[in-house]
Amino acid sequence: MNVIAYYRVSTAAQGESGLGLEAQRDYVQTAAARQGWKVVTEYVESGVSGSIHPLQRPEGAKAFAHGLPVVVAKLDRLSRDVEHIAGMMKRTDFKVATMPKADTLQLHLFAMLAEQERTFISQRTKDALASLKVRAGNGDVVAQEKVERRSKALRSSQNAQQAAKARAVYSDTVKARAEQYRPHIEACMYRGCKTLVSVAECLNDRGVSASKGGSWNATQVKRLLAKLDITLV
Repeated sequence: MNVIAYYRVSTAAQGESGLGLEAQRDYVQTAAARQGWKVVTEYVESGVSGSIHPLQRPEGAKAFAHGLPVVVAKLDRLSRDVEHIAGMMKRTDFKVATMPKADTLQLHLFAMLAEQERTFISQRTKDALASLKVRAGNGDVVAQEKVERRSKALRSSQNAQQAAKARAVYSDTVKARAEQYRPHIEACMYRGCKTLVSVAECLNDRGVSASKGGSWNATQVKRLLAKLDITLV
């Protein structure tokens, strides 16, 4: 069975919960060998919070778009949110390397435990940060340095997330623009155009302007067909 591997790591070198990228790959590869799965491609989510729905993450959306079962090393790599997991079980097909035979009830139970752990981690982090800020305010130089490093890391993460969102918006815009040409491309193909040059000539004959104005050429047609995932036959 062909499957897609999906890994999620934090910006830290080892990833959340000490489960870094290599460790996740080991889990998935071991499970694949035992279950007869073939990992055809993989996606790595880095610096994106696990509180975001898997289908709203850049790499997560790509992984599930294939329509193949998606394998994660542990359930919390997919999400720590019970609602997310429940919805994913209804809408998608995913496997967990550490419990490949788990049924719906077991997945729900593990999702509840993962969500509870997320709450504990969040509270411990808040308590530790509050204590650190108090020490920094009292003149503890080491604490002050830690607070500054954390602030820089947080700004870096926020910038990375904003950049990822901007890329996603740009990609959607490009696809939307390309879709406007689909009816014209299909009409040319219906007329028997089977080469890039013939499609370009067809578009020009139909009075369709190129995306940046002017006439079409083979290179422009090739790029457009790639965006529309159309293959000339």
